[in-house]
Amino acid sequence: MKTISRVFLILLTFSSLSAAEENGTILFFGDSLTAGYGIDPDRAYPALIENQIDAEGLPWEVVVGAVSGDTSAGGLRRVDWMLRRPVDVFVLALGANDGLRGFNTDKTQENLQGIIDRVRAKNPDVRIVIAGMLMPPSLGAEYTKAFAKIYPDLAEANDAVLIPFLLEGVAGKKSLNLPDRIHPTPEGHAIIEETVWEYLQPVLTEPKSE
Repeated sequence: MKTISRVFLILLTFSSLSAAEENGTILFFGDSLTAGYGIDPDRAYPALIENQIDAEGLPWEVVVGAVSGDTSAGGLRRVDWMLRRPVDVFVLALGANDGLRGFNTDKTQENLQGIIDRVRAKNPDVRIVIAGMLMPPSLGAEYTKAFAKIYPDLAEANDAVLIPFLLEGVAGKKSLNLPDRIHPTPEGHAIIEETVWEYLQPVLTEPKSE
């Protein structure tokens, strides 16, 4: 991800406060991919998910907590702030910046696990969805293999839903990314929305445990 000198927390709530009292809350917790870097946030994949939820009449509110350039360590430092309100479904979409900077994969996994632990401490019944990420082969076969393994390992350890690759069908396609070839265009985000919805929709419609 592109690192900027000053990062901005993007907190987008797409439903009214009165609706929040009745609906469950989905928190998308990530970096610039989730924030919709370089495009109108209303065309980023979390907002498109919100549109899908509204179209299907599902009782959920979407909240986005994303910082461009954020790492797993940054997410761990700020997650408590985002948990000041109840969260029922937590979509974890962090780690890409760790990989692009060549950070130690064990430490990245430790940070992501720490985020999950803090979310579960607030709500033991929270449902976790983990958005997997892959690194380009230019970083070396050993590193890319170790990095890719982080996400399925976390999903298995935490009984979480795994999205195998957040950028499936988008990564590496010039027409679907901004000139930096890292951040998706609105058309790219539309494809990401379809990928995420495939895994998220069953979570939102399954019966809640008593």
